[in-house]
Amino acid sequence: MEEKDKKNTDQRLLKWRLVLGKGADPQGDIEMDGEAQGVDETLESLYDNDRQGGLGNSSPNVNRWLGDIRKYFPTSMVQIMQKDAMDRLGLKEMLLEPEMLESVEPDVDLVGTLLSLNKVMPGKTRETARVVVRKVVVELEKRLSNKMREAVEGALNRSVRNRRPKLNEMDWHRTIRANMKHYQKDYKTIIPEQLWGYGRKGQSLKHVILLVDQSGSMATSMVYASVFGAVMASLKSVKTDMIVFDTSVVDLTKELQDPVELLFATQLGGGTDINKALTYAEQLISRPEDTILMLISDLFEGGNEREMLRRAATIKAKGVAFVTLLALSDEGVPSFDSDVARKFGAMDIPSFSCTPDQFPSLMAAAIKKEDISTWMAKNGVVKK
Repeated sequence: MEEKDKKNTDQRLLKWRLVLGKGADPQGDIEMDGEAQGVDETLESLYDNDRQGGLGNSSPNVNRWLGDIRKYFPTSMVQIMQKDAMDRLGLKEMLLEPEMLESVEPDVDLVGTLLSLNKVMPGKTRETARVVVRKVVVELEKRLSNKMREAVEGALNRSVRNRRPKLNEMDWHRTIRANMKHYQKDYKTIIPEQLWGYGRKGQSLKHVILLVDQSGSMATSMVYASVFGAVMASLKSVKTDMIVFDTSVVDLTKELQDPVELLFATQLGGGTDINKALTYAEQLISRPEDTILMLISDLFEGGNEREMLRRAATIKAKGVAFVTLLALSDEGVPSFDSDVARKFGAMDIPSFSCTPDQFPSLMAAAIKKEDISTWMAKNGVVKK
């Protein structure tokens, strides 16, 4: 029993030693095996303040360190340590080297960083970056595309009912339920007196405009918006426009067939002119009652705020379903202009943050013209 207690004590001391670093054990009294030593060196390279970034600016050292953290830590911790390395070690600059980029664990935040560096990347690095970005996009599509497609199609099927459906438009489940009282026992069948169908196939029933702020703080939101936009663009019953903006406005709708190409067509890091973006979006609206405008922005307006608010009110008054997402990410509440958010709220334009897993449900609610405040309450989302 004593031996077991000593072992547990030694393990606790070792964990605290790894957390606190060499300064907690200047005499080296705590024994470490080969793996613990490797973990200690990996942590020290990143978090030893005295050395001010122990990896220096050596690409080979960074490559080795990136390999070590994957060896000793789970993927979730690897991504956190990579983010810390971005800040502490100037890893952004070293990501311009393709050899080092190949060593990094791909995630959404890394994609955002790469997109912000897109215009200064050497040609050979851009090709490597494209491979990394595509890998992340493919993983996001696997995680989110079916959920998005099912939510949107389900909402459309329920928002537009067809009482004289063709065979390929039949809602069999609802038709059967509605006619159960007409079941013919002798024939073991139902005589349908009332038919129920879905909306006409191939008809664009809704128009979705994704209006995405491409300032640097919105990088993660841009990645998710591109994936969701590509999914919706593949549905014939939804007309989807993808507009990105900073101080200028760029229509990337034609790039929705390939979200990777779309992402590399963005220019993250510029200023913000929401008024100009809303002016462009307003020109695209031909059926206001069937249009959903998703403004994804932190609302820090660099243009004419008064004119921006007036234009937002005009669009809302037309009957457009207008929602503002302060962020489309898992990272929590971002920094945003609370005064503009409050003024939007007074126009019944809700402003809030949304996670990627919540977005399909949000879009379905907008399609069905549900009250967004009710949706927020159901999903634990707080209005800003």
